[in-house]
Amino acid sequence: MSRAFVFPGQGSQAVGMGADLAGAFETARDVFGEVDEALKQNLSKLMREGPESELVLTENAQPALMAVSMAVVRIIEKDGGKPLPALASHVAGHSLGEYSALAAAGALAVSDAARLLKLRGQAMQKAVPVGIGAMAALLGIELEPAQDACREAAQGEIVAVANDNGGGQVVVSGHKGAVERTIEAAKAKGCKRGMLLPVSAPFHCPLMQPAADAMQAALEKVTLQTPRVPLVSNVLAAEITNPADIKERLVEQVTGLVRWRESVQYMRSAGVDTLVECGSGKVLSGLVKRIDKEMVGLALNTPADIEAFLKTV
Repeated sequence: MSRAFVFPGQGSQAVGMGADLAGAFETARDVFGEVDEALKQNLSKLMREGPESELVLTENAQPALMAVSMAVVRIIEKDGGKPLPALASHVAGHSLGEYSALAAAGALAVSDAARLLKLRGQAMQKAVPVGIGAMAALLGIELEPAQDACREAAQGEIVAVANDNGGGQVVVSGHKGAVERTIEAAKAKGCKRGMLLPVSAPFHCPLMQPAADAMQAALEKVTLQTPRVPLVSNVLAAEITNPADIKERLVEQVTGLVRWRESVQYMRSAGVDTLVECGSGKVLSGLVKRIDKEMVGLALNTPADIEAFLKTV
């Protein structure tokens, strides 16, 4: 069995996230304490108790999701005695999950990942005034017809495919009017359903350029090590290990397409048959079967999940 460890993106946060891990493992409490200290913020209390209206803010959701992902990985390594390179041939993460993947692979310190994600969330929020941008999920359509719909609907505004999630699920992002027009244009191309998403900014499109600039400046000040296993990059859908290349791809990722379907297909072609999702929710493990019916998806987010997984390795 060849595994890749994968890490969820925004939308997988929920009040109570990580609480059972913290209750069961000192290792998890240590990770949450490390993140709180790095941010000078009681993020672990917000994760545990809410309110949801604060947790869903991009600047809080992003480091919170990374914290839970890293708690899972550290428990497997420290309490389970299984180093990540012995269990996985690759790591990958969906959008912000790429930072979790790099922290898990030892390329990025947890404290640096927390600070970068806080800044990334703030910069993404500031890049476009509220109400100007939007994102929409298009269901039952593949990447190329969705890109065609964006081109037809732009009419001088910006709209682009933000996420190619696989299984006929594509997310588009840009100016609100252009996104709404894209939903209609996509229906003419076979899209079964299009719906606006409850997000506060249009991520992964050219409108995010100010945030990309902010991340470039921030990443220049951070030391990145060579990851212990290769990272499958969102924007390349291929593996990279060179720290300078990884930094460049992290900057491109802010405005670029998250090529998740192709990333999973790349891992499959590299011999991976099982994706192990570490952290909050089950989005990525749920998408696996829609991308490749031969692959298996596992979600590790509770003490019972982790204990069951450790028995199989």
